[in-house]
Amino acid sequence: MYSCQQILVGKNNDLINILEFLCEESHKLTNMGIYLARQLYFKVKKIIGKYDLEKEYKTNNHYKVLHSQAAQQILRSVAESFASYKKLVKAYKQGEITDRPRVPNYRKKGGLATVSYPKQALKLKGNQIRVPLGKTCKRWFGIDSFKIPMPSNLDFADIKELRILPRNKCFYFEFVYTKKVEKVKLNSNNVLGIDPGLNNWLTCVSNVDTSFIIDGKHIKSMNRWYNKQISTIKENKPQGFWSNRLATITEKRNRQMRDGINRAARIVINHCLENNIGTIVFGWNKRNKDSINIGKKNNSEFVPIPTARLKNRIAGMCEQYGIQFIETEESYTSKASFLDGDYLPTIGEKPQDWKPSGRRTKRGLYRTANNWYINADCNGAANIIRKVVTNLSILGNVSLERVSRGILTCPQRYRLWSVNANVKQCVFRPLQTPA
Repeated sequence: MYSCQQILVGKNNDLINILEFLCEESHKLTNMGIYLARQLYFKVKKIIGKYDLEKEYKTNNHYKVLHSQAAQQILRSVAESFASYKKLVKAYKQGEITDRPRVPNYRKKGGLATVSYPKQALKLKGNQIRVPLGKTCKRWFGIDSFKIPMPSNLDFADIKELRILPRNKCFYFEFVYTKKVEKVKLNSNNVLGIDPGLNNWLTCVSNVDTSFIIDGKHIKSMNRWYNKQISTIKENKPQGFWSNRLATITEKRNRQMRDGINRAARIVINHCLENNIGTIVFGWNKRNKDSINIGKKNNSEFVPIPTARLKNRIAGMCEQYGIQFIETEESYTSKASFLDGDYLPTIGEKPQDWKPSGRRTKRGLYRTANNWYINADCNGAANIIRKVVTNLSILGNVSLERVSRGILTCPQRYRLWSVNANVKQCVFRPLQTPA
C-alpha cells in the first residue's frame, strides 16, 4: 500500500524562491489547460483527452520551464478532472448523487499549485535528492536542478512520487512511498463500536469489556480560538481579505488538527491490537455537517471539527493492520436504550408507535427503564454495534454479553494533549501484537 510523509521546508530563501516559481508556473499551466478543456466542452460537448493538452502546450514556455514529466502530470490532472466531471454527471442523472456537479473552474489569479515529480525524474546523490528543472529554466536562470535532503526514515527505493505542496505561505515536500502491510491475525468477532461527537470526540465501546472516550474539548477550544482570531482580523475588511497573519494562524490550526487526527487514530488502533479486536464499526450519517441544525453556537463548534478526516484516517490504518472497518448510519442509537434492548429502526423506517425505554438526562447521562444511569455516548456506541449485528446482519457470531452496565458507566478518558501526569494521555508507544 502507499503512504505519505510531509516535510516542512525551512527558512531557505533560495530554495523557497525556486519552489514559489515552480508553483506559480504550475498554477498558470493548470489554468491554461482548464481554458482549453472548457472551450472544447462548451463548443462541441467533448471531454478533453488525457494526452491532448500535452500535445497542445508542449511548446509553451510555462510548459518548458518545468521538467517535462512534472508538466505532463499537471496537464493530465486537468484532463482527469474533466473525465471525473463526466462520470459525476452520469451518476447525477442516475440518481446516485444528490448535488449537481459543476464544470471544473479556473484557479484564482495569483495562486500557487502543486508540482509532482515521479520517481523516474529523481536521483539520489549522497544524502540529498536531485530534483530537475526544465531546459528553459536553465537558459533563463542558469540552474537545471535543486537538491533537497533525503528523509532518514525512508528508503529511496520505496519512493514513488515527490510533491511540492504550497500551503498558507509555507511549502511542504510530500513523499509518496510504498509501505509494507503489517496485517495481524485478530478475532473478527471482537468488535469496537465508535460514536463520534463534539465534547467526546470519539466514544468507543467493545464487546470484550472495554470502553474509552477520546476527549474533544481541546480540539473544540482550538477551533474556537481560531474563529475568534479570524473574526477579529477580518473585521471591517473587504470580502476575500487575506494577509500573512491570517495565513500563519490558519496553518497553525491545520497542523494542530492533523496532529489531533493522528493521535486519536493511533489510540483506536492500539486499543484494537492490544485487545485482539478485529472489527471496527463507525457510526456515521452522511451529510451530517451541512444538514445539522443544533443551534447557531453548536453548529459553529461542530462543523469545523474534522471528524470525517479522522474516520478516513482510522479506515486507512485498519486496512494497514488487517482490521475490518464498517461504516453504518447511526439513527436512533442515542435515543434507544441498549440495556433494555430497544428496537433500532433505520432512517425513514421508524414505526409510528416506536418509543425508547429510557431517555437522555443532564450531564451526558442516559437513564434506562430500571432507573440505571449510564454514559449517554457509551449507550450510543453500544447501540451502533447492536445495530450492525442484529438489524443489518453484516456480522455473524458476535456476542454482546460482555457489554455490561459497568463499561457503559465508567469509560476511560484519553486527552490528546495534557500537562497533567494523572490524566491518561495519548502516548506513541511501539505496537504490540496479540499472542
